[in-house]
Amino acid sequence: MSDLPPLTTDTIWAILNKDLDNDTVNRLVWHYLGYRYDEAAQTWQTDQVAQDWRETYPEPPDFIEHRLPNVKLTRSIPKPNKQLLKEKLGFKGYKIGEFSPLETRRATMANWLLSYMVDQGLLS
Repeated sequence: MSDLPPLTTDTIWAILNKDLDNDTVNRLVWHYLGYRYDEAAQTWQTDQVAQDWRETYPEPPDFIEHRLPNVKLTRSIPKPNKQLLKEKLGFKGYKIGEFSPLETRRATMANWLLSYMVDQGLLS
């Protein structure tokens, strides 16, 4: 997964603007959750994944296709970080009638990654 884009605000915007494909967005979140794929063993390594994620999802979930993992991701964002897209990026959201579950899930994933950046001191 070394072909992932860097975790920057430009990458967050690329997620929101659908400039990154769904697979890459999923892989970004998996990576920062701690999932690592062992090519030799052809298995997912979860020793860096938080226990609650590891127990519920021993293999990384598809956040785009499935609602429940996305709900868990939303709930895992600390309350002070819930509005980071708006506060840090000025993201105004999607217009009524112009968004679908895809955009909502991508926005959740973008906000989770932005929250990760703030928590890790990668963004002030």
